[in-house]
Amino acid sequence: MSHPKHAAPDHAIHELIAARWSPYGWIEKPVPHADVTAVFEAARWAPSSYNEQPWSWIVAAKDQDPDGFQKLLGCLVEGNQAWAQTVPVLAIGVISTRFSRNDKPNKAASHDLGLAAGNLCLEATARGICVHQMIGILPDAAREAFSIPEGHEAFTALALGYAADPATLPEETAKRDTAPRTRKPLSELLHSPAGWGTPSPLAG
Repeated sequence: MSHPKHAAPDHAIHELIAARWSPYGWIEKPVPHADVTAVFEAARWAPSSYNEQPWSWIVAAKDQDPDGFQKLLGCLVEGNQAWAQTVPVLAIGVISTRFSRNDKPNKAASHDLGLAAGNLCLEATARGICVHQMIGILPDAAREAFSIPEGHEAFTALALGYAADPATLPEETAKRDTAPRTRKPLSELLHSPAGWGTPSPLAG
């Protein structure tokens, strides 16, 4: 599974996490229906607050539903449309903003969508498929295009497919797809109860 964007973690982690990455360059190869279904099935089994499962997706494969794909593409910001037009599958993630159990605001909805998307990414990576997630969408355009009801919000989008060989890509895209993946050190992310900014001993 090694590739130019393979992670170099400071501590041992699962290979699927190290192998996961988000390309900008894609080959126009359809994703098999069974694989598309499987990655969303993995998302379905993510944990959520009170098991609300406040996520859903509007999804289209370009080879099966080109008109639907174009509608989805039109709900991305211009910068994302530029590269996402070549992907085989697009989806917009929608959250339910209120709990069905009591109609109170669900402040965990976007967090839970993220958990579901994380499951989706790992299942996709296990199948040799890449996922690129986006916050750059046009929520109002999505609401109008897909009749998203009140109490629901288009929140993110994702592209699903196969990464292109960087050697076949324009220079700027190739640079993006070969630049090393970087992350903040754990010492900046894990704080001690002694006070914010004091690294936790669990960071090392």
